Amino acid sequence: MLRYQRMVFAVIARIAGTGAHVEDLAQETFLRALRAFPTFDIGGPARVSTWLITIAARLALNARQHSARKVVVLPLADATNVRDAATPETERARRELGQAIVRAAADLSDDQRAAFVLAEFHGLSLAEIADVLETQEATVKTRLFRARAHLRERLVDFEKDKGDER
Repeated sequence: MLRYQRMVFAVIARIAGTGAHVEDLAQETFLRALRAFPTFDIGGPARVSTWLITIAARLALNARQHSARKVVVLPLADATNVRDAATPETERARRELGQAIVRAAADLSDDQRAAFVLAEFHGLSLAEIADVLETQEATVKTRLFRARAHLRERLVDFEKDKGDER
C-alpha cells in the first residue's frame, strides 16, 4: 500500500476530482485489492501497478458517473506551481497557462479524461488502457486522439487570446 498509494490517489483525483471521496475511493481500491490478491497471478503478464490502476480507475469512473454533485477536478499537470529563477512576467504566464490547461481538461468527457490520464500520466499502453476501461484498443486510440485534439484546440484559443492582449 505504501508503495502505490500516491499513484492510486493521483489516478482517482485526476478522474473523479478532489475531495474527501478520494480517500474513500483509495481505501476501497486497496480493500478490493487485498480481497482479490490471493487470485492475482504474480508470475502473470499483469503488473501490480497496472492491476491497482485498473481497480482505482474503475472506482473513480463509477463514482464520477454516479455523483450528482459538482466535482473539482485535480489539474492534469501541476503547471501552476512550477518554480525557477524566472521573472514575475514568466511566472504569471505559466500560471495562466496552467489554469488554461485545467479549464480545457475539465471539458473532456469522463472516458476521454480517463484515457488521457492513464496514457500521459501513468504511462499505460493502449492495450493496458483498454483493459482498465473495458473497451477496445481502437476506442482508446479514438478517445486519446479526441482528448489531445480538444486540448490542442483550447490551448490554441488561449494563445490567440494572449496575443490579442499584447
